[in-house]
Amino acid sequence: MDGGFLPEITKATEYWVGGEKGWTIDADYQAWAKGKTFEVGDTLVFKYTKGHHNVFKVNQTSFQNCIAPPPSEGLTTGHDVITLTTPGKKWYICGFPTHCSDHNQKLVITVEGGAPAPAITVPAPGPATKDDSNNSYRVTISTYKIFVGGLVLVWTILTLV
Repeated sequence: MDGGFLPEITKATEYWVGGEKGWTIDADYQAWAKGKTFEVGDTLVFKYTKGHHNVFKVNQTSFQNCIAPPPSEGLTTGHDVITLTTPGKKWYICGFPTHCSDHNQKLVITVEGGAPAPAITVPAPGPATKDDSNNSYRVTISTYKIFVGGLVLVWTILTLV
């Protein structure tokens, strides 16, 4: 078998937001994100001094106006890891007073969708045949079809993780 049915599996990338500076005030997070390709499955690591910053995932309006959700929705460990699970725009801000509005502590990224599903065609099982010896129906399915079906199942599970 040539392996043509196996989907390409890529390793997720871990991004430390802000690089060496981490998640802090007066950094240019848009310059940091420029040129990076964020993919579903990648992780963002927000590293900062606990108690001095936090991280909120917000919508576009809250991002533009620096409106933080309730404190209970914030990440506050100082080493917050966010796995990017869906494609599209993602907005993050620091909810400490003035950090977002006056010190530009906010990040917007676009997450690309994962690789498209490979086109795998699984042929339908052959027609049922009557086995008169025991009056039952028998469906013949080749080992190959079961193998391909298993690959599709494994690939589906891996893309959901």
